[in-house]
Order: sequence, then structure tokens, then C-alpha cells
Amino acid sequence: MEGTLFPNRPVLPAPAPAPKPTQPLKFKPKFLPPQSPPPPPSFQLDSLLQRLQHLSSVPITTHTLTLVPPSHDNSTHFNSLHSKHPTSASAPITDGDQFDDSKFEFLSDKSKLMLNSIVGSPLHELSDFFNSVKFELLEVDFPGLLKALDLSGNWERALLLFEWGWLHFGSGQNMRLDNQVVELMVRILGRESQYSIASKLFDLIAVEEYSLDIRAYTTILHAHARAGKYKRAIDMFEKMKENGLDPTLVTYNVMLDVYGKMGRSWIRILELLDEMRSKGLKFDEFTCSTVISACGREGMLDEARKFLAELKSNGYKPGTVAYNSMLQVFGKAGIYTEVLNILKEMEDNNCPPDSVTYNELAATYVRAGFLDKGTAVIDTMTSKGIMPNAITYTTVIDAYGKAGREDEALKLFGQMKDLGCAPNVCTYNSVLAMLGKKSRTEDIIKVLCEMKLNGCAPNRATWNTMLAVCSEEGKHNYVNKVLRAMKNSGFEPDKDTFNTLISAYARCGSEVYSAKMYGEMVKAGFTPCVTTYNALLNALAWRGDWKAAESVILDMQGKGFKPNETSYSLLLHCYSKAGNVKGIEKVEKEIYDGHLFPSWILLRTLVLSNHKCRHLRGMERAFDQLQKHGYKPDLVVINSMLSMFARNKMFAKAREMLHFIHENGLQPNLFTYNSLMDLYVREGECWKAEEVLKGIQNSGPKPDVVSYNTVIKGFCRKGLMQEAIRVLSEMTTKGIQPSIVTYNTFLSGYVGMELFDEANEVIRFMIEHNCTPTELTYKIVVDGYCKAGKHEEAMDFVSKIKEIDISFDDRSVKRLGSCIKERVGSTL
Repeated sequence: MEGTLFPNRPVLPAPAPAPKPTQPLKFKPKFLPPQSPPPPPSFQLDSLLQRLQHLSSVPITTHTLTLVPPSHDNSTHFNSLHSKHPTSASAPITDGDQFDDSKFEFLSDKSKLMLNSIVGSPLHELSDFFNSVKFELLEVDFPGLLKALDLSGNWERALLLFEWGWLHFGSGQNMRLDNQVVELMVRILGRESQYSIASKLFDLIAVEEYSLDIRAYTTILHAHARAGKYKRAIDMFEKMKENGLDPTLVTYNVMLDVYGKMGRSWIRILELLDEMRSKGLKFDEFTCSTVISACGREGMLDEARKFLAELKSNGYKPGTVAYNSMLQVFGKAGIYTEVLNILKEMEDNNCPPDSVTYNELAATYVRAGFLDKGTAVIDTMTSKGIMPNAITYTTVIDAYGKAGREDEALKLFGQMKDLGCAPNVCTYNSVLAMLGKKSRTEDIIKVLCEMKLNGCAPNRATWNTMLAVCSEEGKHNYVNKVLRAMKNSGFEPDKDTFNTLISAYARCGSEVYSAKMYGEMVKAGFTPCVTTYNALLNALAWRGDWKAAESVILDMQGKGFKPNETSYSLLLHCYSKAGNVKGIEKVEKEIYDGHLFPSWILLRTLVLSNHKCRHLRGMERAFDQLQKHGYKPDLVVINSMLSMFARNKMFAKAREMLHFIHENGLQPNLFTYNSLMDLYVREGECWKAEEVLKGIQNSGPKPDVVSYNTVIKGFCRKGLMQEAIRVLSEMTTKGIQPSIVTYNTFLSGYVGMELFDEANEVIRFMIEHNCTPTELTYKIVVDGYCKAGKHEEAMDFVSKIKEIDISFDDRSVKRLGSCIKERVGSTL
């Protein structure tokens, strides 16, 4: 019957009749000397960094930008504005006759000649060229020259000219760079979406000293918002209003975005909305979507509902953009039922979904554990004539990777390219993260080469990904090395980088570095956010410091941050790491009482946390809630339930989990099969357990030492020691070395049958084969003697331990002796 549980998987044949126990053989297994096992996949960091640095530094479409101001000028310089990685191509014009075109007729002949010279010079030589024609540049139409460079598609040359001009005569000398020039430069950078450069440039240049128009100010505010310089944007906005400039609807929308991204600013957002109403400004789709998105970042679901409801009550009809923002808010919270309701409302209001709508739907499904439904969204889009884009595929690929289904992720990645959808840098970053977790260095290098061929340059997120995947216990030097390489490639850490570093160093076991990164982040001017606090919680979860984690949650709440599902999930991990069941129950009560939304992530974490603490009732409650809310448990959850039911000899419920795997089309993994073998062993069906082992040997996941130990345990419990020895011999023949658990299992079998000579043989065998017995090893034998009433033999055994095992410490010997005396006392 059990052989049909997993069709198309290793078939479990009917068990052979169990032979009757015979006299156990001496412990003389066929034991091959330990072979050097193939080394586990290593993370070839140096090779990867070399590739990544080369890809980050070698231009794909343009020249490297550099500009060094003359040493005799003021101390302000712009080296940091130009990244060492490529941006976009400028198109030089080399034929002077082209300047006769009507679009350049505003230039004088002298200016046209200068324009021709500038666009004909390599970018890296422009600084020297400008220095050589300094006096000529004083005589030409400087604003006209910038405008002509912009019109000819040479924005980078325009930027270099602007910087050079400001350094030489635009900073308080004869004010050659007037308001018109600054406004023009702002428009150029805004049109080219060079927000990072614009933000850095106008940090150096005090724009408040210029009488810029509202359009220019709005562009600079947007640049600061994109760069995460929220306080800078707020200060500029207030000074702008003090100077008498009236913000436009677009300006207000930008500031709403600033406050939304900065967080803890709901009151200020409401004040801005009131200010807009008082000025008669009518909210548009971007106003609505920006406010709703702000609610989503803070987890303020009720506020999002109320805001949209008030707008609709005043006659506002939401469009696709506004609805998409609502989808993102509830999808991010894992409330997929609300997302489906919003989609129904869109349909009822004849509001057509677009690619963003379907992307949010796919993201919602995968966050709620419905990975297959997320994948099906791709087919739905195609059937409705909406082509899936890189974001759609990346969402599902990333979900497959996080679920450990790498082969399916890579298959979809290939399908995406075959269908003509070009991966973007986010897609590549997701694939790199997935491959990095499995140390598949060669595949990572192939992906990096593909990025180069496709002209897709790594970005800061790519480097952040490498920081995350190379962080393992004791490898903080790896993280240090990646960080240095990242900076050398022209990528300075941003807020996301610091958040990644806090978590990465924690995984390496380096709390000092984690704390240092938090300090450096604040020092660099970045405001901590919920993600930052989650990074700190992640660091605490690795060592199970639940008291410190509780303090972090309280600090978040005290500073106006609302902990999200990730925050509470990490708190649960802290409790489970420390075995704190009462702490888990506190979070559980918050969820079941309705104070925290029972998302898929939280309920799943509850199952796993209770499993780690071996708390059966907590697991069952969380599993029931998962199903009650319509979520689909994944294989990790099912395996945990199966393992716990088997451990507690709840065989009927364990079989329910096995059938659940079959009915839901899940692919059993090695943990599943090991749990199935353990189930049979605890039922006393050791032969069935071995049949499962044989099945996966032939056509399943490769058995590990746990698989063999489980079958050995089954035979030892039945007194079939010769069969256990046979399995041990088969195990070593296949290159799997026994562990301390293997030998302790044999000891338990022998002493349970009062075969103490054979037990002593096991200990001698262990020592001969470089497996050091532990205190538990000797205690198994001592307990066996005491259970048989052979206390003198037990004392004699303990007194001779040091004769055969000189490494065993004296304190452990004394503890074993005290244990025997207590047993003797209890029998008197």
C-alpha cells in the first residue's frame, strides 16, 4: 500500500518476511577505510569577484567618465559624481556641416566650432581640452553650448562642461553660470533619468542661492527622493516655499513620495493632502497611488482602505494605477483574498488590468505560498494579449529559487529568453542569488558572462546579492573582500547595502561587524527603516537572543515603526532557537486574537518554530490555521508535521501527511523519505524501512548518513544486530562514514540485549577508527548495566574507561560514577 504513496517516485516493494532473530554476530562490520569524499561545492570567491569587477568596470556602451579639477581652484570636486561603470552612450558629431541644421541656428559660428571640438573629443580628454580653451569658453554662449550638446544627444559632455564651468568661474567669481544654466542642467539630467548624479551634483552646488523655477526644483527634489536623501529634500521643499515658489501638483506628489519612503510620516502626508486641497489642487492617479503605496510600506492596511474609500465617496473613480497600488499593499501583506476582491472590483468598474496588475497578482500568489498559481499568471497574461515582462518572470523565478526548486527556476529562466523576453538586471540578480546559495560557481560565472553579452551591467543590487550569498559561518573575511571589491568598482554602499551587511555579518557569526555596520549606516546619513530593524532581528535570530529581539520590537514601536510579518517571523525564530515556547505562544496569541494578520509567512513560521521546540500542540494549531485560511502548506511544512507525528507515534496522522504530499503533487525530498523510514521504525516495521532505503538508492534522492542510521536503529530495536551490521557495511561501501549516532545506536541495541562484551567491541572499534566516544556513549553502557542490576560491573566498566580512551576527561568519569551511585541508592 505504501508503495503507491508517491507515484512516479521510487516504488516501495512489498516487504520480505522478516527472519526470526538469531544469535547476534560479533561487531565486525565490513569497513572500508575513510575515503576522501568529494569536497562540497566551494564558493570560488576570487574568481567571481574578478569577473564581476571586470564586468562592472569595462564599458559596455560608453567611455569611462573622469574629471579632476585644477589644483588651484576651490576645494569642491566632482570625481564622485561619475561612476566607474557605464551609464549611456553619447553620440559625437564630427561633421561640422551638420551644425547648419536649423536646430542649431541659435549658435554663433564660434560656438558651433566649439561644439564641434567638444563632441569630437574623447570623454576622458575633455577636462584637458576645457583647460586649454578656457578663455574661448568665456566668450561663447555658454547656455547655448549646453543646450546644443543636449540636443545632439551628448548629455554626458554637457555635464562635464557644466562641472568644469562651475569649478572655474561659476562659484562666486563672475557668476558666469546663471539661473538659466543651472535650470538647463537640471532638465538635462532629469530627462536622462540621471537622478543619482543630479542628487550628488546639487548637494555640492547650493541651489538655494539660485532663483530656479518650480520645474527645476521639482526635478531636484525627485532626484533626492530617488537617492534616499529625504531630509535634504524636505529642507529644500520648505526653503523653496519660503522663497515664494508655489509647489505644483507634481511637486506635491514628489513630496508625498518622499514622506512615504522615509516612513513614520503619515501625519505629515495628511497635512500635505490638506495643503493641496486648500490650494484647489485636484488629486490625480499618482497622488492616489503614492499615498496608498506609503500605507503599504508601513503596513497600514486600514488607512489605505479608508483613504481610497473617502476619495470614492467624493466622486473619484480609481484607475488602473490606483488599483495596482492597492494590489501591492494587500499582496505584500499576504492577504490574497483581498487582492482577488480588488481584481473583482476592477472588473466590475470596467477598469482594464495591465502588466503591472498581473505582476502584482503573481507576486501575491507566491507570497501566499501558491507558487503554481503564480506561474499560471504568465499563461493568463498571454491568453489575454498582455505579454509577460521581465518583472513577471523575475517574480516567479525568485519564488522558485527561495522554495529550493532551482531546476524549475532555471527552466523558466530559459523559457523567458526563448520567448524573446530579455532578462533585466533584477532577473539576473535573482538567478545569481539562487545559484550562490548552492555554491554553483561555474553557473554564476556563466550568468555573468551572459550579462556582459547582453549589455546588462551589474548594479549595486548585484553587489548586494554577492554580499548576501557569500556570508556563511566564520566567513566574515569573504564579506569584507566583496565589500572592498564593490567600492573599488565605483559602488558606494547605500541603505540597502548596509541592511544587507548587517544580516550578512550576523550569518558569519560576527556581531561586532553587524553593530559596526549599523553605526556606519547612521553616520553615512541613512535613516534606519523597518528593513534595518529586520536586519538587526535577523542578526539576533542567529544566536537566539530573544530578549534583545523583544527590545528591538519595542524600540521600533516606540519610534513609530510598525513591525511587519518579517519582523514577527524573525522574533519567532529567536524564540525557537532558544527553545522559548512561551515566547512563541505570545506571538501566537497576537495572531489568533486578531492583532496580527495571519499571513502565510507567519503561520508557516509558527509551524516550523514549534517543530524546532518539539511542541506538538503549537504545530497542530498553526497547521490547522494555515488550512483554515486557504493557504497551501509547502513541502517544508509537511515534512515538519510528518517528522513530529512519527516522533510522537501518531501513525495515522503521519500517513495523512504522506497522502497530502501525493494529493497536492509535491515532490518528496530526502527529508520526506527519512521521515517515512523513521515512521516505519517506530511502528516496528524495520524491513519496510529498509525497502524505502533500497527504493531511493535505485531511483531517488541519494541517501545520507541519517537514512542509514534510521534503518540501523530499526534493526537494533528488534535485536537483529547482524542485519544492522550488514546495513552498516553497505553504508561504508558506498562511501558514507558512520557518525557518533551510528555507533551509539549499536551500543543501545547490544546493551538492551545485555550483550556487554559486544558493546565494548563497538567502543574499541570506534576508537580504532578515529571516532571519539562521548560521555553519552559511555552513559548508554552504564545505563544498560544499571538496568540489568549489574552495578558492580558498571563501576568496573567506568574505572577502565581511561585505559582504552585516554582522551576522556576525569570530570566525565566522576559524573558517570556518581550516576551509578545514585542508581544504587535508589534501589535500597
